[in-house]
Amino acid sequence: MDENKIDIKAFLDADEQKDLLRLLTAGSVDDGKSTLIGRLLFDSKKIYEDQLATLEKDSKRVGNAGAGKIDYALLLDGLKAEREEGITIDVAYRYFSTNKRKFIIADTPGHEQYTRNMITGGSTANLAIILVDARLGVITQTRRHTFLVSLLGIKHIALAVNKMDLVDYSRDVFEKISQEYLQLTESLGIEDVTCFPLSATEGDNVVEKSDKTPWYDGTTLLDFLETVPIHLDRNMRDFRFPVQYVLRPNLNFRGFSGKISSGTVSKGDEILALPSMKRSRVKGIHTYDGELAEAFCPQCVTLTLEDEIDISRGEMIVRPDNVPFIGRNFETMLVWMDEQPMDQGKQFFLKHNTNTTRSTVESIQYRVDVNTMEHLEGKPMRLNEIACARITTAKNLFFDPYSQNRATGAFILIDPITNFTSAVGMIVRPLEESETLQEDVPTLDLKKLGIPPEHRESILKAVKELSRQGLEIHLTN
Repeated sequence: MDENKIDIKAFLDADEQKDLLRLLTAGSVDDGKSTLIGRLLFDSKKIYEDQLATLEKDSKRVGNAGAGKIDYALLLDGLKAEREEGITIDVAYRYFSTNKRKFIIADTPGHEQYTRNMITGGSTANLAIILVDARLGVITQTRRHTFLVSLLGIKHIALAVNKMDLVDYSRDVFEKISQEYLQLTESLGIEDVTCFPLSATEGDNVVEKSDKTPWYDGTTLLDFLETVPIHLDRNMRDFRFPVQYVLRPNLNFRGFSGKISSGTVSKGDEILALPSMKRSRVKGIHTYDGELAEAFCPQCVTLTLEDEIDISRGEMIVRPDNVPFIGRNFETMLVWMDEQPMDQGKQFFLKHNTNTTRSTVESIQYRVDVNTMEHLEGKPMRLNEIACARITTAKNLFFDPYSQNRATGAFILIDPITNFTSAVGMIVRPLEESETLQEDVPTLDLKKLGIPPEHRESILKAVKELSRQGLEIHLTN
């Protein structure tokens, strides 16, 4: 009995130590995303008996796989409309694990009008499986989804050339599609791309190697998912600790609680508090399970400092020699998520980590045609549109470019009236002071206006104060 208990405890401890891979699937409407994930779950023996019985019954009733065959897509397409039309409409999340790794899969829609659903599903993903129909090759939808993957900063792509059974498992077809896709990803700056010849309905190269593709010497899709290295994707260089809560359980303890967005921290490290620019050292790193000597992202901890510094929610703790950008003006890529078109005159709430502030979309530099990658006229955005915009906030943010640090480079815009999420943003760069000046800002000559010299200085001071609050007026003395 004791040995069994030890074995069970060891198994549970090992299971708890497995790392987690978040991935999304994307592709055109009939490329077989849901079928592939269903087959992945089925062949890896991750379906319970009652689920299997329901799947077999539903396959006979509403399945699209043919007489006597199991429709694996029904494991994910749970909405009535999805089953009737044989498509994915909403993001479906599925969890499963193997002996090597845990997985959370986001099955995202293929239709263009559901772009925002894909952005939602891919916002936390480490890897994307892009499906291509072997009969059709790389199409407009493929290019659109790959662009969105690059926009989200996902570093790993598995190209699943599906339905190889319908092209007689042709090596030439597979290599032609792979070559065309690799040229696309190279132009978008995506370096880690692995291609797989698959048949989701037949199970070829999904979990088990297929003898129908003897010319393919790569791994199966599941083997790849179990071994792809993701630990290097986290930013362990730039320590960023947005303060979420000031913990004060008694008179003798005052700590700053939050989630480490990136980097590492150790007891004794010198830190810098933003925006006060006060310095101190880490006295202790506390968790529910006890005190640590070192912590790293994405751990949730409470930091105590050697000095009494006034730090509150929304502020940030960093290293003195590694400080993020501090400012109110930046350029960003926006994805519009609201049913209502953008009202550029409206002020939005901008939520960035634990910091919330008022913000204004000053200008739309250009909109992106996600099908052709062309830059279009910078008009106010509509649902699912992507654009490069310039934003001004009411108070300073502490941020990094999204390409450098996903945790501190992302934000959302919230409609102050409806409380809906209007847009998600990925910060491109901070703006220089010369870039923040609006066009057609009036310039007033105080001398020509007949203002006496003794009053001009006080007027200039008043206007400077107004400019800090967002009003732009140029004066000449």
